[in-house]
Amino acid sequence: MARLVGAVVVAVVVVAALAASLQTASAAVSCSEVTSAVAPCLGYAMGSTSSPSASCCSGVRSLSSRASSTADRQAACSCLKSLTGRLGGGGGASMSNAANIPSKCGVNVGVPISPNVDCSKIN
Repeated sequence: MARLVGAVVVAVVVVAALAASLQTASAAVSCSEVTSAVAPCLGYAMGSTSSPSASCCSGVRSLSSRASSTADRQAACSCLKSLTGRLGGGGGASMSNAANIPSKCGVNVGVPISPNVDCSKIN
């Protein structure tokens, strides 16, 4: 009986580990994660500050490390495209500095920050 219980416990642990790894592998970066990461960059992106803040650069670095797969980068791209389009369009606001944020922070994110990018071409 003890062997059977031990085998069942091992099987449950293995199944749980497999399920967790499958969820992690397929999870894309969410728009709320992207928005939270780049929110401190808004002042610089819109030209109201002369350089990105330390918290902006920290968020960009964090986003860069989380967007490690093509699906993650495409999801982040779509969120950034939507965000820059909403903030930079229509009401006279400009997102002229948005594209400069990664280089100003010394980060290569692999995702252009622009409302005009084709996110399906990000890999």
